[in-house]
Amino acid sequence: MQRGLAFSPLWQVSEHSSEFEGLIQLSKRHKGLVFPCLGVHPVQGTASEQQRSATLKVGLDYTPRIASTDDQKLEQRQIFIRQIELAKRFNLPLNVHSRSAGRPAINLLKEQGAENILLHAFDGKPSVAMEGVKAGYFFSIPPSIIRSEQQKLVKQLPLENMCLETDSPALGPEKQVRNEPKNILFSAEYIAKVKGISVEEVVEITTKNALKLFPRILHVLHK
Repeated sequence: MQRGLAFSPLWQVSEHSSEFEGLIQLSKRHKGLVFPCLGVHPVQGTASEQQRSATLKVGLDYTPRIASTDDQKLEQRQIFIRQIELAKRFNLPLNVHSRSAGRPAINLLKEQGAENILLHAFDGKPSVAMEGVKAGYFFSIPPSIIRSEQQKLVKQLPLENMCLETDSPALGPEKQVRNEPKNILFSAEYIAKVKGISVEEVVEITTKNALKLFPRILHVLHK
């Protein structure tokens, strides 16, 4: 990759528990480059039913087609709390999916005393995001920001609370076109333009933020 982005670890994120072992083996084969991120998307498909909110799984997704009732939202909250507890027990960072649930997710994280939080592709209001900033949370910006309704978020978020992400193969600079890891440069360039600073400064500070969140990367960089 270009312009200070020569080293960019890949976070392989699971959506189903059946994927855990495969991700772990992949990270072992590409040690120092691929890191597993284990969790379960709140929407699970079954053979007999339409996709619905998680049952004893993880995440918050309050889009109406996913969680249209208070009971479904409550179930997601209870399961989200379980994952927060696991992260706290093992001193691991949390990469949080919070589609249409920005305020509930941030409020719950604060209630549970969660730390080392990365809010992935946050779609909530900037005012809600600032509550996360006060709590010390980080927000990752994907390449889709160049065409996103979330551009106001970048304007308001301090650079010290930002990370870069691609979320490949989704959230690319072009809608319905497969996203690639190299497109992380679009995120850096957009942030630099909005903040009126150089791309190099964006890369430097967001890298420091990522290392703060994921200190194990330091062991790889120092080898």
